[in-house]
Amino acid sequence: MRGHHRLFIAAGVVMFGVAFGWNVHVATAPARPVDWEKINPAFAGATFVKDPATCQVCHEASLTTFAGTPHAHALALEGNAPAGTCESCHGPRSKHVEAPSAELAITDAKAQSSVCLQCHEGGARFSWKAGPHLSADVSCTSCHVVMAKKSPKALLAKASTLDTCDTCHAEVKGDLNKMSHHPVREGRLDCASCHNVHGSNTSLLTKPTLNDTCVSCHSDKRGPFLWEHAPVREDCATCHTPHGSNQRTLLTTKDPFLCLTCHSYGGHVNLPRYNRTSNPFGNGCTNCHITTHGSNHPSGAKFTR
Repeated sequence: MRGHHRLFIAAGVVMFGVAFGWNVHVATAPARPVDWEKINPAFAGATFVKDPATCQVCHEASLTTFAGTPHAHALALEGNAPAGTCESCHGPRSKHVEAPSAELAITDAKAQSSVCLQCHEGGARFSWKAGPHLSADVSCTSCHVVMAKKSPKALLAKASTLDTCDTCHAEVKGDLNKMSHHPVREGRLDCASCHNVHGSNTSLLTKPTLNDTCVSCHSDKRGPFLWEHAPVREDCATCHTPHGSNQRTLLTTKDPFLCLTCHSYGGHVNLPRYNRTSNPFGNGCTNCHITTHGSNHPSGAKFTR
């Protein structure tokens, strides 16, 4: 009964910490066992040395940098290291100690990730195994460095989330340098503000759909509206490109041309007609149709109010 009481208190502390955004770590959380021989057949017959001092004989420099990382502090806690600090991630090393070589290296992306998932399987990483990153042979160590602290948080391979993601997503980096962009370069947002890189849906969004992700910040566009604009309700990306654009407000193309992709009938005051333009001055559609995302005004059927 006393054990249940302690567990209840520990759970309460975790829930309280999560509510306030703390990085809560439960020291007694057991690690999921790894089938090392399945990961690499060379592990067959190897046993755990259970003595980090043995590793330090050859890897002193690596262990010195590792000592200042969150993993080093976590593994030092009782109950988190099933077989000693180094072997928790590198597997049983008896054969390596006897004959040092690269034979026991783990190079396959899925195998590398399975080692990390022995402790990091839940939460935001719940869908990692079905995510596009793993399918593209991206492993945990592609974005994270465990042996050294290269970033203020999350053990990233680069100093920031943006720098880490830019390693592969160069086209997004180019978009973020365009005239209109989300304030990622300025540090007010980062890639993880909209994306769950560890796996969710096809686009790795933090919410089930693109629109849900967008309106989590742009709540004034959420609706419901008395007069709804169909493309807006369907998909924000119909008119906007999220990473950056050389048009205002992240539009995919210049305002009038964007509207004309759907509203292509002639005869309107600002549309070409009979080889001439009715009103060549100030011909942006949004000069009059100012509530393009939707209107709640009784006379706003054409989004003019």
